[in-house]
Amino acid sequence: MHDDGESKNDSIELVWGGEEIARVIGRTPRVTFQLLERGLIPARKIKGRWVASKPKLLEFFMGDVA
Repeated sequence: MHDDGESKNDSIELVWGGEEIARVIGRTPRVTFQLLERGLIPARKIKGRWVASKPKLLEFFMGDVA
């Protein structure tokens, strides 16, 4: 029997670090860090390191295009 909670955790795509977030959203690291510090990107800081959900990042920035 498969644990549903485990499969949900496996499907979460996390992006760790400001530079990696910058790569995902197609911005420079400098601009990305400014956006992160201002709270303009759906991400949070955990133990001094930025982390974001890749699907939420893509959804957030696709909303800008639409």
